[in-house]
Amino acid sequence: MIRFSLLMMLFAAGNAAAANMAEQTHRSKVAGIDLLTYHSNVKDVVIILGVLPAGDAMAESGNIAIPTLSGMMLDRGTKTQDKFAISEKLDNVGAEIGFTVGVQSLEIHAKCLKKDLPLIISTIAAEVRTPALQAAEFNKAKQQLIGELQASTQNSSALAKEAFNRAVFPEGHPNHPHTLNEYIAAAKSATLDELKAFQAKYYGPAHMVMVVAGDVADADAQAEVAKAFSGWSGGQDYLRPAKPAAAAAANEITVPLTDKPSVTMILGQASGLRYSDPDNLALRAGTAILGRGFTGRLMGTVRDKEGLTYNIGASMGDDSIVDGVWEISASFAPALLSKGVESTRREVAKWWKDGVSEQELTARKQGVIGSYFVGLSTTLGLAETILVNTQRGFDPAWLDDYPKAVRALTRDQVNAAIKAHINPNALVLVEAGSVPAAAKQATPAWRPAK
Repeated sequence: MIRFSLLMMLFAAGNAAAANMAEQTHRSKVAGIDLLTYHSNVKDVVIILGVLPAGDAMAESGNIAIPTLSGMMLDRGTKTQDKFAISEKLDNVGAEIGFTVGVQSLEIHAKCLKKDLPLIISTIAAEVRTPALQAAEFNKAKQQLIGELQASTQNSSALAKEAFNRAVFPEGHPNHPHTLNEYIAAAKSATLDELKAFQAKYYGPAHMVMVVAGDVADADAQAEVAKAFSGWSGGQDYLRPAKPAAAAAANEITVPLTDKPSVTMILGQASGLRYSDPDNLALRAGTAILGRGFTGRLMGTVRDKEGLTYNIGASMGDDSIVDGVWEISASFAPALLSKGVESTRREVAKWWKDGVSEQELTARKQGVIGSYFVGLSTTLGLAETILVNTQRGFDPAWLDDYPKAVRALTRDQVNAAIKAHINPNALVLVEAGSVPAAAKQATPAWRPAK
């Protein structure tokens, strides 16, 4: 009862936040940055999120480790303050600033009290505009990255995802990754001059988005951003392929690892869709019915009925900026792998052939909208939703229109999208881990099954 009451409170809070999101989200261009602000009722707390096109894909023909190393260097001091001084200032006010690097974006995330907004905005600006870039810190960052990459070479989930994305996306597509071993070699050979050249080309306000949400006035956020970022220039747009990736031919890939208690399985294809494409929302609803959470068909059959796994789900992703993936991921004990894959394929074929029912769609639409409102119940959730919405190419009005669009979905639209974009006979299967010997013989590592 307590848990149910909490969920109802979160739903109500999110529903209230979602009311007139477009009116409450203020958008302006400040110092070349696309700035969005949202005043929430959470007293004193402010969340700052930002993105700019400087992710791994931007390395293109250069050293592929440079974008990540570049992001790692931002919290290691500026030209006027070393990392210890910055850390002390943040600790003294209980604030946080962090940077991560994704496929196409450098991501900025910060949290502070209202009174400390000038300090945090100015610190972020100094870190991205005038990082110290000291040779000693660069060498430390290289060793840290190499260690993290080497650890990932024994991570079945990371290797499965790498193999899957390399199979479903062609070379040159932003979502086609390099191998971990290629990243390790690149990190070892990376130079500080390469990093400086990368930042000079890709770091700048052009195509940068910043969201400031919480107990903050629009005018205050604008003033601080203008003060901290005025005079900054440069930056590049995201990489946008001229045409989406086509579904690859059916392919089975084994990534053998020793002494693993389970095998990570990914089964799927390139979706051919960006999030903003017309069929995306309908296909997402259908995919959620197949495999989202405990109410999805895959959990109901492969886990609950047949007892083959503890976790299996279907999803779409990597599609905010470019066309992405449609995939099913699961973990199976080696002895149950063959049965698990067979059961998963059977459920996909049934889902594709018969489609979803009216009852399933009605229930799923309620769940999707409910999750959306719950996500808006926190300041961080609000900021993340506004940021992703902007990256996907929508204006703030879509924040209000999204629940309406979900409610308007019809069974015919969902089933048509499934048939149009998914081909059960052309799915890529990746198995990473201690794959049984019989499966290894049937599917040589890194090569299509005969």
